[in-house]
Amino acid sequence: MSQPESNTEAYDLDEQIGYILRLVTQRHTAIFQEHAQKLLPGGLTPTQFSALLRIHSVGTCSQNRLGRMAAMDVATIKGVVDRLKRKGLVELAPDPDDRRRTKITLSESGETLIPKLKEAGAVITADTVQGLSGEEASQLKSLLKKLL
Repeated sequence: MSQPESNTEAYDLDEQIGYILRLVTQRHTAIFQEHAQKLLPGGLTPTQFSALLRIHSVGTCSQNRLGRMAAMDVATIKGVVDRLKRKGLVELAPDPDDRRRTKITLSESGETLIPKLKEAGAVITADTVQGLSGEEASQLKSLLKKLL
């Protein structure tokens, strides 16, 4: 009589959700990079893209709040903000209520870029889910949100 396969023997990396998510993320990142290069000389990273859209949605905010909204740790968001400042897309000012904090706001160039970011974001998303029906893309998004 044969023994049933153990879980380790049945394990197939190509069928693991984490592995598939990583491959999809790599594909999405490549699509993003292709479009980001067209937006701005030197392009934008996905984290810079997210930070700009978060600042736009809430207005002036602290670096700490921006990090929380964009799901980035303190060190990461500081680097992102510094690079956005060097690109002339954000402006920094001390918080008048708390001198330990820095307020971040979009510069005029940053504000001007927002419509292009939103347009590119829609194209990037469409390219990422190309091959899925609208219903499938919506279902995928809902399922992924359940994992958060």
